[in-house]
Amino acid sequence: MKLKEFNFIGAKKISLSVSAALIAIILLCSLIFGVRLSVQFSGGTIVTYTYEGEIDADAIESVAKDTVEKELSVNMKAGISGLDSFEVVLDEKEGLDSELQAKLDAALAEKFADNNVTFLSNSTVNPTIGSEFFIKSLVAIGFAAVLIVIYVAFRFKKISGWSAGVMALVALLHDVLIAFGVFVIFRIPLDFNFVAVVLTILGYSINDTIIIYDRMRENQRLYGSSMTREQLVNRSINETLSRTVNTTITTLLAIAMICIVAVVSNVESILSFSFPLLIGMISGTYSTIFIVCPLWCMWQAHKDKKKPKQRTAKNR
Repeated sequence: MKLKEFNFIGAKKISLSVSAALIAIILLCSLIFGVRLSVQFSGGTIVTYTYEGEIDADAIESVAKDTVEKELSVNMKAGISGLDSFEVVLDEKEGLDSELQAKLDAALAEKFADNNVTFLSNSTVNPTIGSEFFIKSLVAIGFAAVLIVIYVAFRFKKISGWSAGVMALVALLHDVLIAFGVFVIFRIPLDFNFVAVVLTILGYSINDTIIIYDRMRENQRLYGSSMTREQLVNRSINETLSRTVNTTITTLLAIAMICIVAVVSNVESILSFSFPLLIGMISGTYSTIFIVCPLWCMWQAHKDKKKPKQRTAKNR
């Protein structure tokens, strides 16, 4: 069967421009609107309650604000065996005193008498601990990125492994910025879910990249110099395209269902993980095809231009 080929490399100016524009918008939004940090990073007080049946987060927030007379937010948590929970999150670093805690307990129990609202825990989060964890997470992500570059460099020596590894890293950084942009633009508080989303996207995106690199190496062995570099890369992308599309659609459908369930059930903790992950995986597929491969071609062309100059310099 004749393979229908799309000229992905030919669209590199458009694809790279779109990515640059998206990243610029994300950085601009983060500067203008700022980045919301969850209590896990900024510090504060988390009061947790269990409940039964169905309950409205906005109603909880209204009662809690009227009772403690402080700014707060409410996070719904999914539970097991029909016993769910919610968190009342305040910026109070010192925590709630016993009198105010008892007042809040009584107000929630009275307002939601049919839901059996029960106090579970009261914890004060130190922002230093959250910051230390976040820094360690970034170090772990950076270490993983370095290992990815080294792995790709040694596995794909025949297609200029080091440059292949660096371009894969550039695409991973692109995907991380897109995921970060979801948190910024949709005003989702940056919490431990962000770290989990980034690590998941890194694994998913590099998997797609390695599959295309593997096909590029095989096609280079089969066709050699009978194809230009752009033709070789285009053919490799097209040969793996059906696999990439099918895998991506299957994964996205599963994550989309989780998002829908989270919205219907009003479980913000799940939605703040699944929705950025959904966008990040779309970005991972996009970056593999429209960023990694064009950048690799551009770098190889740049190296080819430098070779005659290096030879001339040696002859002198």
